[in-house]
Amino acid sequence: MHEEYGTSPRNRPQLERRRLTVRGVVQGVGFRPFVYRLAQELDLSGWVRNDGSGVELEAQGTAGNLSALVARLHGEAPPLASIERLDSSLCELDPNDRGFTISASQGGSVTTSIAHDSAVCDECLHELFDPTGRRWRHPFINCTQCGPRYTITRGLPYDRVSTSMAAFAQCPECADEYRNPLHRRFHAEPNACPACGPRLSLLEAYGVTVASHDPIADTLLRLLCGEIVAVKGLGGYHLMCDARNPEAVDRLRQRKSRDDKPFAIMVANTASARHWAQLGAVDESLLGSPERPVVLCDKRDTVDAELHGVAPGLAWIGLMLPYTPLHYLLFHDFAGRPAGTGWLRTAQELALVCTSANPGGEPLVTGDREATRRLMGIADAYLFHDREIVVRCDDSVVRSLPAARAGDLRMQFVRRSRGYTPRALRLADKGEPVMAFGGLLKNTLCMTRGDEAFLSQHVGDLSSAGACQALDEVASHLQHILTLTPVAVAHDLNPDFPSTLAAEALAERLGIPAFPVQHHHAHIAAVQAEHRHQGPILGLALDGSGLGTDGKAWGGELLQVDGAHFNRLGHLAPLRQPDAGKSEREPWRMASSVLHRLGRGDEIADRFHNEAASWRMHELLEAGTGCPPTTSLGRWFDAAAGLLGVCERMGYEGEAAMRLESLATRFGGVLPMHQGWQLTDSGDLDLLPLLSALADEHNPARGASLFHATLATALESWVLQAVDTTGIRSVALSGGCFLNRLLSRDLSRRLSARGLDVLEARQVPPNDGGLALGQAHVARHILHHCNS
Repeated sequence: MHEEYGTSPRNRPQLERRRLTVRGVVQGVGFRPFVYRLAQELDLSGWVRNDGSGVELEAQGTAGNLSALVARLHGEAPPLASIERLDSSLCELDPNDRGFTISASQGGSVTTSIAHDSAVCDECLHELFDPTGRRWRHPFINCTQCGPRYTITRGLPYDRVSTSMAAFAQCPECADEYRNPLHRRFHAEPNACPACGPRLSLLEAYGVTVASHDPIADTLLRLLCGEIVAVKGLGGYHLMCDARNPEAVDRLRQRKSRDDKPFAIMVANTASARHWAQLGAVDESLLGSPERPVVLCDKRDTVDAELHGVAPGLAWIGLMLPYTPLHYLLFHDFAGRPAGTGWLRTAQELALVCTSANPGGEPLVTGDREATRRLMGIADAYLFHDREIVVRCDDSVVRSLPAARAGDLRMQFVRRSRGYTPRALRLADKGEPVMAFGGLLKNTLCMTRGDEAFLSQHVGDLSSAGACQALDEVASHLQHILTLTPVAVAHDLNPDFPSTLAAEALAERLGIPAFPVQHHHAHIAAVQAEHRHQGPILGLALDGSGLGTDGKAWGGELLQVDGAHFNRLGHLAPLRQPDAGKSEREPWRMASSVLHRLGRGDEIADRFHNEAASWRMHELLEAGTGCPPTTSLGRWFDAAAGLLGVCERMGYEGEAAMRLESLATRFGGVLPMHQGWQLTDSGDLDLLPLLSALADEHNPARGASLFHATLATALESWVLQAVDTTGIRSVALSGGCFLNRLLSRDLSRRLSARGLDVLEARQVPPNDGGLALGQAHVARHILHHCNS
């Protein structure tokens, strides 16, 4: 008897079994059910499970289907997943294997990553606004493609018991979804519904619960009546008020002691955002991205009149879209609670100031009792929920940029935090674990693992005991979630910074070395680390201030950097700082310093007659007492703003430079000043001729444009001189001054046009928020040198 065609041993498909390990952001993003569905489609048997390193699976089937599985894992991964590495090896066939299963999580050393928090997805929005569904207007709707991750997670593997959702037992319907591999909520750890999930409550200013049947509707009413409401979000509280109500905005400024620092505005959608800003394609993409950062966009002329006091004196406005269901429900209420999501495609009038809920200089408020205590006197009411915030995480702030080179992100971080933390940055090579503690301002920490660097969320300025405590908490949390103990720590060269003291204390407890890293060396090293650049590089580090190796204030530095070593090739001509602490906040003092250097010190008292100290400033500068020198470009910006009358006193850090940039942006381009700078024989750059012209300029906007155009040209000449001297043709640009879009754009274009390889901060901020990455990079080089 003959066998039928296709059933003989020669034609029977040969089975293989493969073991696959997937590393990256693959937990809490629906990866296991994704693998399960692929296995069903490809007729594969086996299993998949989480482990401490990511996801592992064994699959059995034909060689062709196994190859298709590997290809589709890469090509069709869930939106929130990020595969860093996929290893595959043959293993022994299991003749008894039938079907494909999802197994329980395994422990082991942790080498995976927690996913970042993500805005509510389109599918959940459709459910949220479906009056016939069981999650109609549920403020905590989520699935494997969206919702909280990092801010609710205590440890890995990422399972419900390791999150703040462990306190909420799922109802039968939610439990069925959670256990169904074909459902998009399969093992969605924050899964819940109105019957079993967190609850909202509305409290008065003094902490008494309001008897409210609908806390969201009552919150909106209070906002429209001019009240300030503290609203609990993902990584902390926001203070919200009606952006169109100038009295409410002014009251929020007064209560928060915020002066003129700009507020961010939350609007319903990009159609609404277009009313306030001139949006490019990249702006719209960033606004609608799952990370939902605050995006700095070019302001329309009508903004200052319609949103009085929101972003005074600036050419841009910070906009953001809702990212939690709770945010969306406030806008939905204002729209009249329509069914479906069609209303989200049309412009909505509601605009809400949405700013971090923290008293000045304090860390972000996260706890409910903490909120009523620390926000007393600021908030008129509180919108609470009973899901605990495990990790404090402020909003990220970005701005769009033109693509300078292939593969560059078309965005720049001002603050890298919620939505992007704890996403890993890939490094050039592997090394031992190092923890870096950053600087004093805009503090972040960095922990390295193998060839990855994990930059913490924004900690902020370490000017209070609460901020220093938050720094310690972040350091402990990073070590815990990565299950790593550093073999060395790195910190700023300044011995008095709280971050330095914290690093030294950890080093002492663990018995490991602590490496001080000069501030501007760290700025350039951060760009090197991000771009995986190896070998020597020229670095232009321009910022407000950082302690130099000579004990003086640096901030306008041209460096040659090679790993753990750097050489100071030149610096900006030093300016004296009359009463250094005050000079950083009062640009008229730096303008006085320039006038004195120009031999025009007798003009100071008349120019700045409103300043009580102006009458003795010439005498003070003549004596040189209490006037330490600085090479900071930030102080040159301050001097220019003071001379032009743009800003004599700052209400917030960087205000003078931001106002100067805004004036220049609105005025438009001008030709750089001929001979507006000098390059000295010692390799330094002096901008005094430019400032001399500004001292006699009667049009502040034209003066601001002249300053920017001449500065970019002067810096180009300075860098080219160093290229000729060293032969190095790669240049890194870093430091807070490169948040100035005019400067960074023009200088980058000029240097690129000269054939130089220009590297800029993209995945981390160029300001002090990126210092920790650079410190860690330098420390790893030191360790490598010690071990080689």
